[in-house]
Amino acid sequence: MKIYTRTGDTGTTSLIGGKRVPKFHERIEAYGTVDELVSNIGLLHDQITENDLKEKLLFIQNKLMTCATILATDCEGGSIKLPVISESDIVKLELEIDDMEKQLVPLSSFLLPGGHPIVSQAHICRTICRRAERHALALNQNFKVDSLVLKYLNRLSDYLFVFARFIAKLYKVTETSWYPNY
Repeated sequence: MKIYTRTGDTGTTSLIGGKRVPKFHERIEAYGTVDELVSNIGLLHDQITENDLKEKLLFIQNKLMTCATILATDCEGGSIKLPVISESDIVKLELEIDDMEKQLVPLSSFLLPGGHPIVSQAHICRTICRRAERHALALNQNFKVDSLVLKYLNRLSDYLFVFARFIAKLYKVTETSWYPNY
């Protein structure tokens, strides 16, 4: 398979299903932002030394590739077999959030991201995830988006927030609370 095809030289690209759209199409924004998130989670993965956490991030990257595939597909009822996001994928995130939160001090204010490069990278992943969710929701206004993809992205942003806090605790990083100065 060649990396370059020259078919995008005029500013269009193909979706799964064959339809060509402009590279700035809302569907491209949605799955492109998920792709950006996959890459940033890869950077987070590469900085972490704990194997169990690395495996969890790899699992999430895999599920995000599934989300991107679904978002890149412009055909309904066709013969294309796609991977799926299931309710159990969302429950898995929720259970892991619950497990991490049991080990954390409850929040009494907003937090300022930072304190350690790994913590900051987890927060960057969280904010990209929220942007990916916004793009997917915008896409859903004009094209039906699998509700489980929307739900997964929403829950994943929560997961990444708690993950950042969990990493801060693991690495003995003091979290910085934000207090507005009125």
